[in-house]
Amino acid sequence: MADESAAGYLDARIDALREHLASLAAAVPQLPAAFGGVQDQLMLEWQARGRGYVLGLIAAFLLLGFALEAAYRYSFPKAEAERLRAMALRFARAVGGIAVFALGSIAAFLVFDWPPRTRQAVVAFLAAFIVVRLVMAVSHALPSPWDARLRILPAGDAEAASWHRRVALFAGWLAFGWVLAGWLALLGMDLASRQIIVYILGLGLLAIAVGSVWRRSRIVAVGFVVAWALWVLGARGLFWLAVVAATLPGVLRLTQAGVDHALRPPGAAAAETRGVTAAAVGRALRALLIIGAAFLVLYASGLNVDAVASGDALWMRLLRGAVQALAIILIADVIWLVVASLIDQKLAATQEASGRLRTLLPIVRGTMAVVLLVMTVLMSLSALGVQVGPLLASAGVIGIAIGFGAQTLVRDMFSKFFYLLDDAFRVGEYIQSGNYKGTVEHLGVRSVVLRHHRGPVYTIPYGQLGAVQNQSRDWVIDKLTIGLTYDSDLDKAKKLIKKIGKDLAADPEFAPSILEPLKMQGVEQFGDFAIQIRMKMMTKPGQQFSIRRRAHAMIKQAFDANGIKFATLTVQVAGGGAAEPAAVAAVRQVLERDKAAGEA
Repeated sequence: MADESAAGYLDARIDALREHLASLAAAVPQLPAAFGGVQDQLMLEWQARGRGYVLGLIAAFLLLGFALEAAYRYSFPKAEAERLRAMALRFARAVGGIAVFALGSIAAFLVFDWPPRTRQAVVAFLAAFIVVRLVMAVSHALPSPWDARLRILPAGDAEAASWHRRVALFAGWLAFGWVLAGWLALLGMDLASRQIIVYILGLGLLAIAVGSVWRRSRIVAVGFVVAWALWVLGARGLFWLAVVAATLPGVLRLTQAGVDHALRPPGAAAAETRGVTAAAVGRALRALLIIGAAFLVLYASGLNVDAVASGDALWMRLLRGAVQALAIILIADVIWLVVASLIDQKLAATQEASGRLRTLLPIVRGTMAVVLLVMTVLMSLSALGVQVGPLLASAGVIGIAIGFGAQTLVRDMFSKFFYLLDDAFRVGEYIQSGNYKGTVEHLGVRSVVLRHHRGPVYTIPYGQLGAVQNQSRDWVIDKLTIGLTYDSDLDKAKKLIKKIGKDLAADPEFAPSILEPLKMQGVEQFGDFAIQIRMKMMTKPGQQFSIRRRAHAMIKQAFDANGIKFATLTVQVAGGGAAEPAAVAAVRQVLERDKAAGEA
């Protein structure tokens, strides 16, 4: 039964297409006679009142409408405001002026007495004129060709002016064709003849559309040509499907770009992180556009929405499920963009301040992506009529089986969770675990990647880390030991080291990294050849190495200038009179013994 219903629907569309083409072919030879009949009807219509009377009435209600609109625009506030509010005020002023014009012209129209057919034609003309002006107001607000500050869509001045002119030309040509078709119908022209005239006028719309996109996308231009051909063939559903397919991707991109540009603070760069409001508004508008396009194609195809919602045929159920799945995907897309924008914004704000957030937020983002993806897939399958209960049960059984075979993987994943819960290390910190040490570059699903300070990269499963030594938290106390000769002035050495510590703390290069300045703690021990003195300083993690090198150089320079000597290991050999040194005598004895052994 489902197949018969679908086949019947297609057969009906094919029969309608054949009848449409036959009526167009039959109407072509009758076009001159049809125009003659229209001319006769028009002359009869205007003979009673006169052409000047009718044109005068049209001019009268137009002038009254424009006069009221001018008064409204003059009284509308023009105070400068911040950018987003100024955009809204300008658009409200334009729409309000059109509404005042419509009220004034309609009032004038109702006052006068019109010929019957002319009355209907003028109503159509007035409606088309108001619609065209509304389109112009929207076009003036979006590219804003004469005020870049209030421009919603990101574009240059020349490009904005070009798009504004093309939109105005397209809307005006479309309104002219619609009014002309309605007037010809009132004057008695048959449907087929009117359709031929409208299709010829449609070539003008096609030329405008193709000329607008030809340099940017040849595929979209070809899509417009295909849409016009389907329109001529009378395939209304396929025509709107082609129009949607050709225009919707570009409209969606422009929508998000326009929201980002409009909500971006003045002076902000285009590459900055998208705000939460921009993400939510942009994605919501894109979802509405997609849903609207789907319903447009549905209506244009001749399908009854109520029948689709309650039909029991297989293809009806699939179509209903597809629409529900589309809504689920769009809602999930909006949620994901809001969550991702919140995380990106937080990451940008804490790029320097919080290493823990920079470690945890990407993990939260990935987890949210997986959760949303799984929920969206399951809900979409359920909307399409798939029973997800058995799928979940099967997934549970398979998960248990995999868990037994992947105990090491599970251990690594749980170890990662507890390391992060304890805040043991973060991305960018220097840690040591056993024989492995380095800067944390990446936190994977089951392993951590460490970059050694000499270049090698270690990939260590979390389950094998064990105790972790974090060398990048809060502060570091660096101890320095030097050896001085026993005759050195320790008080002078202490004063010199204290001064060096103050100089380092005052140096703009090192001052932000020094928490406590360098100072001498005292004598560490008496060595065989030197007095060992100990110094210490407190610095930020990772900064102690450069400060230590600078401190060593300053100590060497200061001690040399003040006569304080560093102790070095020396060997002194002493002897009396002509006696040989003990070392020389020992060597001679060895040589004589070797010589005697050789002679023997």
